[in-house]
Amino acid sequence: MKYFGAIDQGTTSSRFIVFDDKGKIIIQKQQEFTQILPNEVSVEHDPNEIWETVVNCLSLVDNEFDLSQLDSIGITNQRETTLAWRKSTGEPLHNALVWQDTRTQDICDELSQMEEIKEEFTKTGLPVATYFSLSKILWLLRNVNEVQEAKNDNDLCFGTIDSWLLYKLTDQHVTDVTNASRTLLMDLTTLTWIDNLLETLDISKESLPIIKPSLTNYGTNEKILKNVPITAVLGDQQASLFGQNCVNSGDVKNTYGTGCFALTNTGAEIVYSNNGLLSTVAYQKEGEEPQYALEGSVSIAGAAVQWLRDNLNIINESKEVESLAMSVKDNGDVYFVPAFSGLFSPHWDETARGVLVGLSRFSNKSHIARAVLESVAYQSYELLDSMEKDTGIKFESVSVDGGMVENNLLMQFQADIFNKKVNSQQINEITALGVGAASYIYFSNLPLDTMGEFITNSQTWNPNMDSKQRDHYLSKWDKAISKAKQWT
Repeated sequence: MKYFGAIDQGTTSSRFIVFDDKGKIIIQKQQEFTQILPNEVSVEHDPNEIWETVVNCLSLVDNEFDLSQLDSIGITNQRETTLAWRKSTGEPLHNALVWQDTRTQDICDELSQMEEIKEEFTKTGLPVATYFSLSKILWLLRNVNEVQEAKNDNDLCFGTIDSWLLYKLTDQHVTDVTNASRTLLMDLTTLTWIDNLLETLDISKESLPIIKPSLTNYGTNEKILKNVPITAVLGDQQASLFGQNCVNSGDVKNTYGTGCFALTNTGAEIVYSNNGLLSTVAYQKEGEEPQYALEGSVSIAGAAVQWLRDNLNIINESKEVESLAMSVKDNGDVYFVPAFSGLFSPHWDETARGVLVGLSRFSNKSHIARAVLESVAYQSYELLDSMEKDTGIKFESVSVDGGMVENNLLMQFQADIFNKKVNSQQINEITALGVGAASYIYFSNLPLDTMGEFITNSQTWNPNMDSKQRDHYLSKWDKAISKAKQWT
């Protein structure tokens, strides 16, 4: 039996999982870390705490399963979250600014007005938005004295979380093409940093990591990894795309986690969206051409259930939301738009805020719970609808993964709103499996479509709603979205 491992560094927790060569989980350890919320627009993580949770998970696994038995390890990570550290000491210079952080809106407004670099941004496949790394880098440069001092000393590193972990593990300042494609600084065609952007915005190229293929040998760590090589790095949604075996053009998946992320593989072609989606790198194997994807991103999905639990205290545990929602026959004409930090794809309205509409004396907490779940399905529908318009492909089915897939009510409603089959896999840790299997495939010199051997279809939900009812729900959702927009 052969084994491979995956470091899965997410938005709320870090995990290390060991799989066998059939894709079965042998052992996993998980540790949550602190969500730092200085104000209503800021979300931060402590880089040292993230590192400690990763090391702890590796150590806990090693206590029960000797890591030296592994052939390879992959790293997958929350994307866009950005931090700065000193190259000489590895000392973080500020908390990491998380992808959900919107404090940089003024910087984005400023960038959008700079005519001399507008054309350069089109090369990235991304809109100018707080979501991506660039405005976070500029904020750190402008607001943190230690960052400026490190820059003046030519001792500054900027990076996303993959770069931070790779630096700590291998002492190299590197990233992979999928994470680099989320910075608003990489040319999708050449897979290099855009010099004109760096020069205009006074960002030192030396402070940015070297961009490498997703599947390549990144090195190892004797003490922590027992010399097992890191042979794949993928941003979490690209890891999920790979893990769903979406290796052919036209394959599509949707992940239901903190947010929702739908990606469709567009092969060797970069498809630029006319419908509010992002063009991004799907993956690249060393020595081969990159594969691309179209992506739709929703910032609040599972996080809305956490909001019901932690802010409104309507439920005690997240899993209770399904039974509460099922205690009423429908949403009672209540709609919830979770635009807590604006709307991402396909609207890109940073001024939007969350709204709960359609309330009457009849409404109760069960209707609100149902509206929260249904908001996830409506937002995902908008992503798939935009993809079909951009690609000209009518998808027959959607592969799904993430924590919310366990919610049967949501998945059935999703199939009804999509009007498509929804397929889940037997293993729910698709993101970790994707990057772990990618590392094993590279290490073993196997073809990429070997990924299909690691997954087994678990459950299918078929659409079961008449078109009139579906159209009614979607028209009311459109009305609710219009109420959320341009709030601030």
